[in-house]
Amino acid sequence: MNKVILMGRLTRDPEVRYSQGEQATAIARYTIAVDRRFKRDGDQQTADFIQCVAFGRLGEFAEKYLRKGTKVVVTGRIQTGSYTNKDGQKVYTTDVVVEECEFAESKNASGDNSGFTPADRPSPSSAAGDGFMNIPDGIDEELPFN
Repeated sequence: MNKVILMGRLTRDPEVRYSQGEQATAIARYTIAVDRRFKRDGDQQTADFIQCVAFGRLGEFAEKYLRKGTKVVVTGRIQTGSYTNKDGQKVYTTDVVVEECEFAESKNASGDNSGFTPADRPSPSSAAGDGFMNIPDGIDEELPFN
């Protein structure tokens, strides 16, 4: 079984490209900084920087919503590969191929105040003391459930 679950913050904005052909597919590459649980003696590094690649709609999601510093939970699989660089040297790669991606905190928690804030939320005008809104009599016929 090859399954990876990571939680961390993006180190920079995703780099997104589109494949060639009739149906161009989004390919997003980004790095997640994942905090280490324990610190070893003499080791200054407190996080691991893990390369991720997302294809298709997950790549489009990354392009549209993910930014440097965004905290995400990524589920996927490890994939290794290799290529020969311009100098003729063989380079080995290890990536997490993203199968699921979701936010690990709200925009407000991440310090991005450009979006919706709780202060913008309208207060319910006819809320009862228990926090539920009062439903007027005679509206039962309009509700989609009984």
